[in-house]
Amino acid sequence: MGSTGDTAWQTRAAAKREAILGSIPGRWRLDKIPTVDEQRNVTGTYIRQFLSPKEAEITEADAVGIVEKTTSGAWSAVEVAEAFCHRASLSHQLVNCLHETFFEAALADAKELDDWFAKHGKPKGPLHGLPVSLKDQFHVRGVDTTMGYVGWIDTFQGQKGDARSKTFESEMVRELRRLGAVLYCKTAVPHTLMCGETTNNIIGCTWNPTNRHLSSGGSSGGEGALIALGGSPGGFGTDIGGSIRVPSSFNGLFGLRPTSGRLPYEGMANSMDGQNSVLSVVGPMASSAGGVRLLTQAVLSAEPWLHDPLVAEIPWRGDLEARTKDLISTSQLRVGFHAHDGAVTPHPPLQRAVALLRDIITRSGNTALDWQPPASASHPTVADLVTKTWFYDGGADVRKDFALSGEPWMPQIMDVWRERPQADATAVAETNRALRRCRKEYLDYWHGTGADVFVTPCAPFAAARPGRYHYVGYTSFVNGLDLPSVVVPITTVDKNVDVVDTSFQPVSELDRKTQSDYDPEIYDGAPVSLQIVGRRYQEEKVLAVAEWLEGELKKASPTS
Repeated sequence: MGSTGDTAWQTRAAAKREAILGSIPGRWRLDKIPTVDEQRNVTGTYIRQFLSPKEAEITEADAVGIVEKTTSGAWSAVEVAEAFCHRASLSHQLVNCLHETFFEAALADAKELDDWFAKHGKPKGPLHGLPVSLKDQFHVRGVDTTMGYVGWIDTFQGQKGDARSKTFESEMVRELRRLGAVLYCKTAVPHTLMCGETTNNIIGCTWNPTNRHLSSGGSSGGEGALIALGGSPGGFGTDIGGSIRVPSSFNGLFGLRPTSGRLPYEGMANSMDGQNSVLSVVGPMASSAGGVRLLTQAVLSAEPWLHDPLVAEIPWRGDLEARTKDLISTSQLRVGFHAHDGAVTPHPPLQRAVALLRDIITRSGNTALDWQPPASASHPTVADLVTKTWFYDGGADVRKDFALSGEPWMPQIMDVWRERPQADATAVAETNRALRRCRKEYLDYWHGTGADVFVTPCAPFAAARPGRYHYVGYTSFVNGLDLPSVVVPITTVDKNVDVVDTSFQPVSELDRKTQSDYDPEIYDGAPVSLQIVGRRYQEEKVLAVAEWLEGELKKASPTS
């Protein structure tokens, strides 16, 4: 590529980058951004210093607490929206987590909600006045959907002159508005979406706000970083290989990857659209399990199956939630534990987190089981099949979008999207048959254990060091089996406890490389999370277990 092309894409990227920053009101601009050595963790007390006491109170409430205030009239929708617009603005300056802001439109929507409440004496819907952030795959009127591509700026998914540009809205966006949510920003993603880190040529790298030595994860990494900084009480990401669970895990959040067809995906931008062997799904992320439950239940109350042909008609099932709570309270919950998938060894903090959670299960009187699916349906086996589906087109779709501007691929992306042959119909059918066999064998194994759910890491590390995310098998197997999974934060890395395992013996070069990336000094303070996996369409069950575990973990560490 010649220098002229370089200049063209760089100019467009820089203009967009400046436009994002320029959308932040001057009164909310920071004079200085500390280096990572000056301030590793920019959450909590650090970001709070830039807020008023009332703004801090509002933005540090979880989604459930906020809705209790807005639906009762204790807090106005406008004051809540403005507080989160302010905190989101600070968050972006600290870690590069936003792609779009539409604060004026959000405040206008919030004013309409306040007027509605004043006139009718009741909330407009179950999310009345709740600010909700969105990953930059959702189309929202008035703003771009770039998905991190320079060539998508001022277009509709790369198509210039398309009448849908900045006018079309995704089905989920329409439903959230009807439910009373206030939409105010869209969050950063890696171009292509197919990366465990969030980086692109428009905003650069989105850093982990708890430990800025590390990545915020991907592809919903902007969403994870924003919520971790308190710039959003909850939002929605997508997941085809771990893109909700990875950033939830890396940022110490709760995040639900639902079964495909449970929540609406209609009208969203995507990579490799039309690949149906393993579907991308949309799901909520929040600072509490209750927040994830609230968002899930609210969207289902809008009957999305009436507007999205791929959504199953399954309303929220309070009876399943209640039965799960009964299992827990009567010590009949059976939980499998899969600490190591046999391919890549989790770092010491993850191993400690598994032990901590197993101890909570057994001390509660419930049952902890060893979870070891058959080799023919092992997690690495399923993960390998999932990877095949991502490359059916040999990368043609993403190459087309890079060619729109001539921008270069980020190194993390290029490592994934090396040149590959396109699959023919026979190869696609073979992969589909193999996935079906694995799902059946896994189901038979599960039935034999009698387990309700099982626990496993989301990644072999608490968070990835930049450019070192080399293994997605701990999340992508869930996509291959199409199971619901919710992330639960367990602890944080303690350099004095989570020391390097000097007895470690790798089973492969990848295993050796992954373990060698662990440095207790660099990782100190990073969140450590695990995922709770359930049977298909049992979102209510995994969320009930997650809420219970959240309470038990708070009891065990009341100051956390």
